Parts: sequence; structure tokens; C-alpha cells
Amino acid sequence: MKGLKKCPARFYSTHQGNEPVRDWLKELATQDRKAVGVDIATAEYGWPVGMPVSRAMGNGLFEVRTSLSGNRISRVLFAIVDNNILLLHGFIKKTRKTPRHDLDLALKRLRQLS
Repeated sequence: MKGLKKCPARFYSTHQGNEPVRDWLKELATQDRKAVGVDIATAEYGWPVGMPVSRAMGNGLFEVRTSLSGNRISRVLFAIVDNNILLLHGFIKKTRKTPRHDLDLALKRLRQLS
């Protein structure tokens, strides 16, 4: 069936009902938020997708990579859970290598689901 999401995205939610990635997206400029949304939609409709949109990060984590205005780069770390893209953590990348604390935070959120 053409047009159906292969792997729908959903936001990780804390026990208190907070959605950290949704909150992070709301802080971005409209143009940047739309760019991230397009790349997440590309993953939803075409999963599995590879570079330049997405790549595996290890330990069951993947990232959606988006170029933003002002020569910035965002990353949304996610995992595939029950055939859904679970959006765990979003951030603006400032170094070549993804910082360990960002990966650890995404893994911690993923483990909280178990």
C-alpha cells in the first residue's frame, strides 16, 4: 500500500508524561523544525534508510541527521521498538563525534521502557 508509513515515529514519554524530543523540537525555529520533520518522515516511510538521512549508532540506536540554518546540524537519536521509530533524544551537534553523554541519555531512556 503506497503512502503508508512502514515504521511510524512516536515520542519517548517519561513517567510524568513529558516528551523531551517534542519539547526540544518546539524550541527550534519553524524552518528548522520542518527540516527535522521531513527527515523523520523520510525514515518513517522508507525504513530502513541509510546515509545521508540515517545511520546506525550501535546498541540498537540510530540517528536522523538534519542540516539546519546557520550551518548547524541536528541529530535525533531513536530506536526501533515494536516496529515504531521511538524518538529518544534530540540535540544540536557541535563536535565531529556524537558526544557520549547524548548516546548514554538515549540508551537510558530506551532501557526505562523495559
